[in-house]
Amino acid sequence: MSISKTQILEFLKKFTHRPVKIKELAREMKISQADYHSFRSQVKDLISEGHLIKLKKNRLGLPDKLSLKIGKLAATKGGFGFVIPDDGSPDIYIHSENMGTAMNGDKVKVRVLSKRNGKSPQGTIIEVLERAKSTIIGTLKKTKYFGFVEPDDPKITRDIYIPPESFNSAQVGQKVVVEIESWSDPHLSPEGKIVEIIGFPEEKGIDILTIIKEFQLPLDFPPAVIKEVERIEPAITPVEIENRKDFRKLNCFTVDPINAKDHDDAVSIQKLKNGNWLLGVHIADVSFYVRENSALDKEALARGTSVYLVDRVIPMLPEKLSNEICSLKAKQEHLTYSCLMELDENCQVLDYQIVESVIESKAKLTYEEVQAFFDTGKSTPQLKGLEGDLAKMLELSQKLLKKREAQGSLDFDLPEAQVILDSSGKILDIYEAARLDSHRLIEEFMLLANKTVALHVTRLAMPFLYRVHAKPDPEKLKAFSELVSQLGYKTGLGEKVTPRLLQRFLKQVKGKPEEPLINELLLRSLKKAVYQPENIGHFGLAFSHYTHFTSPIRRYPDLIVHRLLKELKKGQYTPERYHFLMKRLPRIGEIASEREKTAEEAERATIKLKQVQYMQDKLGEVFDGVISGVVPYGFFIRLQKLMVEGLVRLSSIDDDYYIYDESGYRVVGKHTKKVYRLGDKVSVKVIRVDKEQHQLDFALADNFKKRKK
Repeated sequence: MSISKTQILEFLKKFTHRPVKIKELAREMKISQADYHSFRSQVKDLISEGHLIKLKKNRLGLPDKLSLKIGKLAATKGGFGFVIPDDGSPDIYIHSENMGTAMNGDKVKVRVLSKRNGKSPQGTIIEVLERAKSTIIGTLKKTKYFGFVEPDDPKITRDIYIPPESFNSAQVGQKVVVEIESWSDPHLSPEGKIVEIIGFPEEKGIDILTIIKEFQLPLDFPPAVIKEVERIEPAITPVEIENRKDFRKLNCFTVDPINAKDHDDAVSIQKLKNGNWLLGVHIADVSFYVRENSALDKEALARGTSVYLVDRVIPMLPEKLSNEICSLKAKQEHLTYSCLMELDENCQVLDYQIVESVIESKAKLTYEEVQAFFDTGKSTPQLKGLEGDLAKMLELSQKLLKKREAQGSLDFDLPEAQVILDSSGKILDIYEAARLDSHRLIEEFMLLANKTVALHVTRLAMPFLYRVHAKPDPEKLKAFSELVSQLGYKTGLGEKVTPRLLQRFLKQVKGKPEEPLINELLLRSLKKAVYQPENIGHFGLAFSHYTHFTSPIRRYPDLIVHRLLKELKKGQYTPERYHFLMKRLPRIGEIASEREKTAEEAERATIKLKQVQYMQDKLGEVFDGVISGVVPYGFFIRLQKLMVEGLVRLSSIDDDYYIYDESGYRVVGKHTKKVYRLGDKVSVKVIRVDKEQHQLDFALADNFKKRKK
């Protein structure tokens, strides 16, 4: 009989009063020889998860009893940091002198020292358990006597010493990849060797390539994966069509961005004789081609997601699959997984079927041309024969949106920067991307399909991977309420926060100049959606059941969901398969969630890079913006049209000494009592562009009328 991790922890809490060795613990818990291997595996998991601490002489102890915590270090540019404990306890402040040899993102062991007055506990890092990165990106520099690499990441505050024999032909000024070889003394710089030369910063494409290397994104597929893909036959056999629902006569079509090459989803609609809608969401059947545990499958899991950078896509699957075989190109037959839903006039799903299918997309439409049809009613050759379907879809999507909002679903209409580059990678323009009715149409249909699939599987009570969004942390929402009160808004949020209450608050700021800022601040206060087998619902959408089914070309969880649906169709899982999935799915969810976060950070980094480059020739120009953040040394300004962010340093304001008021999210003039507060509109002049650090400095424009208290 195997023993659970919970039982091991409970036993240690109740019956042990000192650190014990694993064999000693096994004896005290009366673990049989047959169960010892499983028991040892559970203990190792507890150690890696941070629930147990491994001490000298292989003794085990509970972190809390030892005043120790395991967690992830979030370092700051100022040299100090916070450790976020794995057990969910409060963050631990780490003074710069107590950082040891830890760097941003590392998994560390911390000794909790004391509680700071009214603030988070303080600690010291005593061991680095796992490096967040095996390599660091930076610029090679040289003094008279030695070389060093200055990291691009401002949160890594130590240069890496490079001995002459470890230059490996790199030249001063080049961007390089450095591997740390030793760092035992926190008072000295780490020592490393250059393992890859990226190139000089001014060379074409080196800027984006540097970010790709910084986030350790994979550029090439392994040879084993390429060989597997080469063997995939694109032709669909008559036998395979016979085994599927044939929807080739349906008016299916895709609606995507104008430059899209990977088309995951097609949609169809019919009005039934009983007056109900029959909505079809047809998704590329990637799982037919990507077999479990193949080299292709393992690589797709390792990547987790496609990454959409400002100038390129780093795909989850090789282009032969993502852009050719699986992509739902017009006028071609494709294998799909379809979710057909019958809805009444109140948008209630009365019936549905989720089936393996084959379709032929009738057209490849773009959001812009569909929106033009909605706005003008004028058709085009591309839309011919689909006008009636589009009109029906618009009507249904608007009803679905209205119903979803009535149920409390949150809709953060955050502005996104659209960056236009020329063929050489030079930025031509930046503007705020419009969110169109055509975008919302596809969003609503995908949301409904994802929800329907999740409900279907939940009824069968089988292992599955859900997209979940936990309820917000009350303390973070309290801080958010205090922050927006400084902007003149009352949230009305109590202890029991619901999506409907948040939605009611967001309606207060709808259309106001500070709406984008408040939306962003609220989004930061909420927890991040993740993938996991335990269904806890999706708070933000106000859905009790939700998954990701609609994008298997670019997201690994969707591929897994297709695979699990096929297994369910074949009947009950064997006990062995059931237990395998129960153990495997949590890790798949963790990997997918981690890779999603990395992809988002990399995407934002490339946009910010190009934004800063765009401002290079704007020195001295004046722009309108809004104060988006206040810090002790100044305040950040987001330019309204370009969505570029820069800093106004307090030292650049020469009419007074300004004091930072943390609780008021403002700075106040000591003598004049002039105030600059979060959300204030300002006019600023561009005074510095730092290409290396991707930072902008602004100064208040002379014609800016400062607001008095």
